[in-house]
Amino acid sequence: MGDRHSGTGYRPPAPLPATLVQWPESFGTRFTVFVDTEEEFDWSTSFSRDARGTGHMAAMPEAHARFAAHGVPLTWLVDHPIATCQRSAEILRRLIEDGRSAVGTQLHPWVNPPFEEEVSLRNSFAGNLPAGLEEAKLAVLTDAIASAFGRRPLIYRAGRYGVGPNTFAALARLGYRADSSMRARYDYSPDGGPDFAAIPNHVFRTGPDGSIVELPLTTVFTGALRRGGASLHRRLGSLPRGRGIAARLHLLSRVALTPEDMPLDDALEAVRIAVGEGVRVLNFSFHSPSVEPGHTPYVRDVADLAAFYRWWDAVFALLARLDVAPASLAELLDAACGAAPSSATAAGAGGL
Repeated sequence: MGDRHSGTGYRPPAPLPATLVQWPESFGTRFTVFVDTEEEFDWSTSFSRDARGTGHMAAMPEAHARFAAHGVPLTWLVDHPIATCQRSAEILRRLIEDGRSAVGTQLHPWVNPPFEEEVSLRNSFAGNLPAGLEEAKLAVLTDAIASAFGRRPLIYRAGRYGVGPNTFAALARLGYRADSSMRARYDYSPDGGPDFAAIPNHVFRTGPDGSIVELPLTTVFTGALRRGGASLHRRLGSLPRGRGIAARLHLLSRVALTPEDMPLDDALEAVRIAVGEGVRVLNFSFHSPSVEPGHTPYVRDVADLAAFYRWWDAVFALLARLDVAPASLAELLDAACGAAPSSATAAGAGGL
């Protein structure tokens, strides 16, 4: 989408051991599924303020039912076009009546007022915006979600994983308790975005006084050379087709826990490795337009959609065999923070 940026972005440091969340033994090993709930747009072209379609949300009740059949709650991280679409908000209000699913926040700055910045690749990462503008956009979106759902959201994800040095202070001021913007072991700095190479899969505390629980998107290296990890993967990226060749030879693959562009066999191996390495919360994700063919490069037709759901069926079956249970947002915050939220706070978490 647009020209690549020559500069580098924000590099959050590795969390200190003292900041890692110590899960209660009774919590076990769990998994969660977050949905980047967003407008439809052309992934192959530049960003546009006019791309605000939300028609795919009509397919969300069927998607929710498929996950519910496995006992899996969803946390919808909604952006401005979704939150301000009456039809989309009504659909989600009905779905969070299941008592376990939730609504949170996702910021796409190019479609989220106030519109003061140039639409560009670099500015698509909200953390690159001036601190006041980033917080103003967050405040507008937070208020829109509170108006649409009758409760303030408590979890945030920056669109394109675009957190910056001012993001967590803004989140704390706006009352957020959790974030899931960091995509462990990914580096978006060639486009001017953040570099998460130092971020592990473990949940940790960040922000002012450790007030924000960070739930990184789980990413696992698989293959014979997987212990080479991020440094080897980075070096392979400097070779022509180096990463693709290494993946085809089963030497090294970087596998994020998503059905989007991640082959099933690789994902199953990644789950086994993550559980074996003691990751206590496996964080899965997908984009909401993928529930209807034709909106994302991952689900182009009916066959792709069937494969999308087969991916989840197989992953859930493996998780069940490994005794890894689904967790709602409320359960995650309860266990991470050491005390159950009050009824008012629970409502604020969005359908908890």
